[in-house]
Amino acid sequence: MSFYALHSKQMALPGGIRDATVIIQDGLISGIEEGLVTGMEAGFLDVADKVVMPGVIDPHVHINEPGRTDWEGYDTATRSALAGGLTTLVDMPLNSSPVTVTAAAFDQKLRATVGQLHCNSGFWGGVVPGNEKEIGSLIDRGVLGFKAFLTHSGIDEFPNVTETDLRKVMPVIARRGLPLLVHCELESGRGDAAGVGPRSYRNYLLSRPPGWEEDAIALMIRLCAEYRCRTHIVHLSSAGSIDLIRKAKDKGLPLTAETAQHYLYFDAANIKDGATSFKCAPPIRSRENNDQLWEGLQEGVIDFVATDHSPAPPAMKELESGDFAKAWGGISSVQLALSALWTITRKKGGTPGDLVKWLCEGPAALIGESGRRGKITPGAIADLVVWDPHREFLVTAEHLEHKHKITPYLGERLAGAVEQTWLGGVRVFDKGVQTGFNQGKIILNRPDK
Repeated sequence: MSFYALHSKQMALPGGIRDATVIIQDGLISGIEEGLVTGMEAGFLDVADKVVMPGVIDPHVHINEPGRTDWEGYDTATRSALAGGLTTLVDMPLNSSPVTVTAAAFDQKLRATVGQLHCNSGFWGGVVPGNEKEIGSLIDRGVLGFKAFLTHSGIDEFPNVTETDLRKVMPVIARRGLPLLVHCELESGRGDAAGVGPRSYRNYLLSRPPGWEEDAIALMIRLCAEYRCRTHIVHLSSAGSIDLIRKAKDKGLPLTAETAQHYLYFDAANIKDGATSFKCAPPIRSRENNDQLWEGLQEGVIDFVATDHSPAPPAMKELESGDFAKAWGGISSVQLALSALWTITRKKGGTPGDLVKWLCEGPAALIGESGRRGKITPGAIADLVVWDPHREFLVTAEHLEHKHKITPYLGERLAGAVEQTWLGGVRVFDKGVQTGFNQGKIILNRPDK
C-alpha cells in the first residue's frame, strides 16, 4: 500500500487556494488537511509556496499514430505532456492512418499505444460521410465522443460532413450521452488582399473570415436544439460568435465551447509575412478580437482552453518558402499549455484558480471524468502538477519534448515553470527529468447500452 503526503501553501482546492496537505493513498486522494501536517507514517514532500493543482487535461491533441508517427507519436507526445504538467490527453481521430472512423481502426490505435503511453489518454471517434453505421460500435469500444469537420480537415481520408450527415449521427450520439465536437467553419466566400502573394499573413487571415465560424456555429446551435445532442465547439477563434453561444446556453442547450492558448497569446498584427509556424485554422485574429475571447472565457461562455496541438514535419510547414497557402495548418504547443495560459492570466490579473477551471475542471466535464479527475478532492485520482507561478523561462528547441521543435512560442518568455508531474500518486516528472515511463492509463467510456 502506497501512502504519501504532499504539502503546499498554494494548494488549488475546489474552494480556492489554501495552505493544505493532501494525503495520497494507493493512487487516490484519500484526505485533505489544513496547513502543514507532519508526523504521519508516510512519504512526505513540502513544496512550500509552489502551486499544486490537478494535472492538466488537454482534450484536443493530434498524436498522429499509427501511420503518421513521423509527425509526432505517442512516445514524444506523452513525454512532452508530462513535461508541461499534463496528465491526461484525448487524441483526435484524424491525422493518424487509418483515421479513427471505424471500430477496426480504433482497435489499431489502441495497439499503437502499447509500451509508450507516459500519460493517460482517451480517444475521440470521427464522423465522416458514410460511417454512420460505425458510430454504435465505436461507442461500444470506448471512445469518449466524436469529432466532425464542417470544412476540409486537411486530411483527405477525413472529409467534412454536411448537415445531412450530421442528422444521421446526432440522434445516436445523443441517445448514448456523448459529446459531438465540431470544427466550425462553413465556407461561404473568401476575402482576398489582391496582389500581396501567398507569404502574406493578412491574405491568409482574409481567406478564412469570421463569418465562416459564425455560420457554422449557428448551424450547430440549431441542430443541438433539435436533437439535444451534447455539442462542443472546438478552438473558437472568432469573438463574433460569443453572443450566439451565450444565448444558446441561456436557453439551456447542452452546448460548450473551447478556445486555444494561441488565440489569447498571439495576435495578427504581430505575425510577420512568411511566418508559417503561426498558421492554424481558424486563424489567429486581431488583439481586439482576442480580448473579447478572454472576456468570454472569464464570463464562462467559453468553457475552457485546449491546445489543438497539431504537429507536422518541418517541410510541411513551408518554413523556407513562407507560403501560407501550402503550409500545414497546426500549432505545436502541448508542453506549453499551462505556462502559455498562465502568462496571459497573470497579465490579466487572474489567479491559479482560474487555470484549474480552464485546464482541469472544464475538460474533465467534457470527457465524463468530473468525479475522478480535474479536482483535488477525496476520492479523485492523484494526478497532480507542481509549478512555480513566479519563475519565467525562455522557450527553446532544447526545452521541448515534441518530435519537431517547430512552434510560434520559440523565443517567447513564459511564466509558470512546471516542476513536478504526478500520475496516480507517482512522481513521473521532476525538475526537467522524466522519472516514470509508460505509466499512463487508457481512458475508455463505458456508457449504459
